[in-house]
Amino acid sequence: MSTTIADEHTHASLWAGLRAIRLPVAREAAVAAGSIAVVALHVADDNFLQPNPGTSAVDHLFGGAFLLGLLATAAVFYGRARPGARAAIALLAGFFGVLVGTEAVYYTREVGPSGDDYTGLLSIPAGFVLVGLGTFKLWTSRRLGDRLWRRYGRRALRTAGAAVVVALVLFPLAGAYIITHAARAHVPTADLGARYENVEFTTSDGLLLKGWYIPSQNGAAVISFPGRADTQKRAKMLARHGYGVLVFDRRGEGESEGDPNILGWHGERDVHAAVTFLQSRPDVEPDRIGGIGLSVGGEMMIEAAAESSDLKAIVSEGASTRSIRDEFANPETELAKAYFFGMITAATTVFTDNVPPADLMSLVPRIKGSVFFVYGEHGQPEEKPANTAFHKAAQGEKELWEVPGSTHMNGIDAQPQEYERRVVSFFDRSLLR
Repeated sequence: MSTTIADEHTHASLWAGLRAIRLPVAREAAVAAGSIAVVALHVADDNFLQPNPGTSAVDHLFGGAFLLGLLATAAVFYGRARPGARAAIALLAGFFGVLVGTEAVYYTREVGPSGDDYTGLLSIPAGFVLVGLGTFKLWTSRRLGDRLWRRYGRRALRTAGAAVVVALVLFPLAGAYIITHAARAHVPTADLGARYENVEFTTSDGLLLKGWYIPSQNGAAVISFPGRADTQKRAKMLARHGYGVLVFDRRGEGESEGDPNILGWHGERDVHAAVTFLQSRPDVEPDRIGGIGLSVGGEMMIEAAAESSDLKAIVSEGASTRSIRDEFANPETELAKAYFFGMITAATTVFTDNVPPADLMSLVPRIKGSVFFVYGEHGQPEEKPANTAFHKAAQGEKELWEVPGSTHMNGIDAQPQEYERRVVSFFDRSLLR
């Protein structure tokens, strides 16, 4: 009995101490508003003041204004809200402040800080101040007069609710932000096995893209896409057989201009620009141009080939899903995954000022050239049903191969000899006959 009374006195003393150090609402609101302002400064810097090379404030008008509006609303209403609501506002704004700073941490680590990275680095401590403020507010606004079972039952429900919000809202939001703000920052070492040239060309929306080109020996050329990292093994393989090969940094990556988007929304413009570049080459016959795309690169190849007949043959390896539209169109869609992609799609739309592209199933029947769908036996779960459906929907010359033992876009390593035989034979039939 005496132990219980002592514990209650200790608890009461701790509570009284916390109440004694509690900030006045006006000062608390000022701390929150100042921290939110630092986060907002980076959002404005990133979208309007120092956007990525090749882009302007107009390209981020909706997304930037929407985010700034949310932050301004949080700052204005913070001091007028109840303690629990103030804690929620601070925690959410703090999470976002840390999130928007991750881009700056990544690029600072990879290539050193520049441009809006400085305000991004400032956004992180501001975010932590808000998280600390929100946590402190939750602790000091607890109700201690209720019965023990009610008090802890209420806390358990709030904890469960917070976990649901993190899993269903904040996690996909964070994923979408990284998808649209961080990409490979450096140019990898070239290992192409052949002489190459440094080249550059411009997209229809004015972005300068840079890459390497291996001149053609047989009058045909293939775009190995996306990027200059994972595509080099395919480039080396095709160059051994006399093909010209173009590899380049897609928009927002490496030395190329533009905003990154790992999902590849509207990246087919990069493919169209690459085709135009190859058509201008004296070593390439304009009607002998193909492409090989890995994962999202395969998805962009599908869209480019559906929009233009200039791509005579494409290999799409590991393509499946890039937005909620594909989840609804692809067979065997699971509800949980559809929800997750729905949240990713909505957040990506806000962050990029772009609507999601058409679903791949609607594009595949419009491909006029030859198409070869490749996927790994142990690839991502959606690869097999998606590619089987793509192959069934394709109208022209088509092939389908499940690579035994291969993981996602790893066919060239899992079955090197058979992979080379099948892919090179496909391009030989489609581009050289």
